[in-house]
Order: sequence, then C-alpha cells, then structure tokens
Amino acid sequence: MSESTADFKRIGLIGSGTAATGIAEALTAAGREVIALGSTRGAGADLADADLVLEAVPDEAEVKQAVLAEIADVIGEGTPLVTVTATLSVTELAAGVPNPPRVAGLHFLGPVAGPGVVEVVRALRTGEDLVQALVAFAGSIEGKQPVVVGDRPGFLVNALQLPYLNDVIQEFDDGLASAEDIDTALRLGLGYRAGPLETLDRIGLDVHLRTTEALYAVTRDRRYAPPPLLRRMVAAGFLGDKTGQGFRTGGAATEEE
Repeated sequence: MSESTADFKRIGLIGSGTAATGIAEALTAAGREVIALGSTRGAGADLADADLVLEAVPDEAEVKQAVLAEIADVIGEGTPLVTVTATLSVTELAAGVPNPPRVAGLHFLGPVAGPGVVEVVRALRTGEDLVQALVAFAGSIEGKQPVVVGDRPGFLVNALQLPYLNDVIQEFDDGLASAEDIDTALRLGLGYRAGPLETLDRIGLDVHLRTTEALYAVTRDRRYAPPPLLRRMVAAGFLGDKTGQGFRTGGAATEEE
C-alpha cells in the first residue's frame, strides 16, 4: 500500500441511508474529500481515483455482495474496499471480490456523528497493512476510538452485549424487578453509563430485534434469540424513545447497533 493510499484522502462512499449520510459528514469534517454516491450506477469515473471505497448499503448479504462486485469492476484491483456492517461476515463478502486482502469491515457503534467505538474488522484474508491503515483512518474521525476485532458473528461488542440485553428483557418479563430498578441496579452496581432498558429504548427496540434475529439466523445460538416480549412490543409499535413507548421513555433515538 502506498503512502498516499494509506492516508485515504479521497474517499468513495456508496449508500444513501442514515449511516452513509453520517459517515459522509464525519469524513468531511475530518478533512477528507468524499465522493458520496447513492448507488454504483455510472460510478466508474467518480471512483476511479479514490484512495479507499466504503459501501454502506443496507445490511443484507445479497445486496452488499452485488454492490461490492460492482465497485470492484470500476476501481483498481489494489484499491482498498471496506464494507460497513453490523452483522455480516466480512470474509464471506470478500470472497466474491478480486484480491480479498484489500477488503475489510468497519462497524460504527452509536451515531457516526458523535463519540463512540469503531470496530475495524479483520477478515481471514485482510492484509495487516490495511488493518493498521484503517485504525489510523477511523481514529482520525473526531470522537472515535478504533478497536481491531476478528470476523465473527456480532464481532466483539454486539457478541457480548446482545445476549446481556436479551437476558435483561426476559428477567423484566418474568417480573424480577421494575424497569427503573433494573436500570438503577445495573447502572450503579456494574458501573455502566446507562441502564440496559434505557439503552434499548435509545437504540430502538426494532433495531435490537432486527440485529438479534440476524445473528440468531447465522449462529443458531439461543443467546441471540429475541425474547417473546421484545417481539410483542415491536409488533405493538413500542419501539422506544423514537415512539415515546418502550421500557422507559426519553428523547428521540439516534443510536444504532
């Protein structure tokens, strides 16, 4: 990887959702030139000179595979290609792209425009120079702390957090304690910044349901199976802060798993 490429000054970004918009704003604020495109259609001339291309399309394997293949057709074989994902195997996505060592993943925890962790996902064939370049790249975004993780379902944070949140939902449904007492006990007793039910309301119950369903489908690990109460609440439209109805009420949700 050349020095200019490792700096990642000119970034191609594919996607039109909330995550893509947030990433574009954060990278622009960090002094990068961002080529933001809603799709890959007609993107060849625009992406030809990019130092790095990020795809932030919906987290669906078939959609991402198609987009990555289309990007690979119009950029140089050595141009790093990064998928922004919360649940999908980066190794499997990279398998369909020429030169898999130039493929890695990024997972932004929390809103992109704000402090938080960025998981730099090393797929089985990702080059170590790319991993280190992405650590520097993610760390240059204001408020972001990069961590390097392996390519496994849920990566690191979600792999540990989702079963914990599911357990809390089940204990609440079983009547162990009130929502307020559960949050107080775990926030103060474990030193967390926020209680688990408050966290779920902020994240969005629908987002948590979608993420746990995706991980359960991949792993068949019962720890990721969504609790029945979660399904009922989402079906009833109780999505947390963004609807004003959840385990606990509060401001508008802006955070994603």
